[in-house]
Amino acid sequence: MLGRKIALMTLLMVVSFLSNAAFCATPQTSMRLLYPSFAGSWATAWIAKDAGYFAQEGLDVELIRVGGSTRMVAALLGGSAPIIQAGASAALAATAAGSDVVIIGSTGTVSPFRLIARPEIKQPADLKGKKAGITTFGSTSDQMVRIALKKFNLEPNKDVALLTFGAQPEAFAALINGIVQVAALSYPLYPKAIKVGMRELVNFGDLGVEDINGTVITTRAFLTQHRDTALRFLRGFTRGMQRYRMDKEFSKKVLGKYGKINDDEILEGTWQDYAPTLQKSPRPALSAVQYLIENQFSGKKPLPKVEQFVDSSLAEQLEKSGFIDAINK
Repeated sequence: MLGRKIALMTLLMVVSFLSNAAFCATPQTSMRLLYPSFAGSWATAWIAKDAGYFAQEGLDVELIRVGGSTRMVAALLGGSAPIIQAGASAALAATAAGSDVVIIGSTGTVSPFRLIARPEIKQPADLKGKKAGITTFGSTSDQMVRIALKKFNLEPNKDVALLTFGAQPEAFAALINGIVQVAALSYPLYPKAIKVGMRELVNFGDLGVEDINGTVITTRAFLTQHRDTALRFLRGFTRGMQRYRMDKEFSKKVLGKYGKINDDEILEGTWQDYAPTLQKSPRPALSAVQYLIENQFSGKKPLPKVEQFVDSSLAEQLEKSGFIDAINK
């Protein structure tokens, strides 16, 4: 037992030394990372940046919020950033349309979304003839609403109109102001909605909806031409994921900073909602991607293969190197 502990301590020291050596020896590479909202599902990168993990990998990462996953995929393809964090559904749509967008990482598979309704909506059947708020067509919120409506035997854009608002805060405002009667929201917005009288209609996790969260997306061209940069990014990101899961107080501090939240109850709830669901490895869950493919391309025969949308090689490289085990012991 003592020998195993000494070996583990030695491995951790080696990982730390190699990270610091990379930081000292590698010139800082400046890059942008786009993310869609202040939801806790995107906080891993914020934590990695504020903890200095990206810097230790020789990366100067500028975090930029761009509302709506579909917009961010367009920005990725337009060269505005080499890596983004966005809803997987938008990435799947872009890849299916012929682009070289690819998912290289994720943080979990438990859907963070709730379907939040106005108080007059007592049951799913009450949604018939009403309006639902989503961020953009093709986004994860769009797919979640469509999946829920189908489970309720309601036809999207026939029984329930889908209205786009660009980002979750705008969909939240539309719900509060009665422009829509239901919206797909995640922490910290859905508890805020409940506090002002809205009600939770559906927890997507309870519906058995398998999602892929905190998705890290790039292009195959970038992965080929700048593989080392992508690997260093994912290494820093993975350390951020471990810190998010294990260090509640630091995580709450970062969540409050980026989300501009001072309410400790909301911050505590956000951490409790996300931290236990975080994976140890950033390897994208193929089963979750397959679930989205089956729902998003249900009318397409044959269905696209999951390998068309995912490249797990960087995560596999981190696993095989012992890095994942070292930072999670």
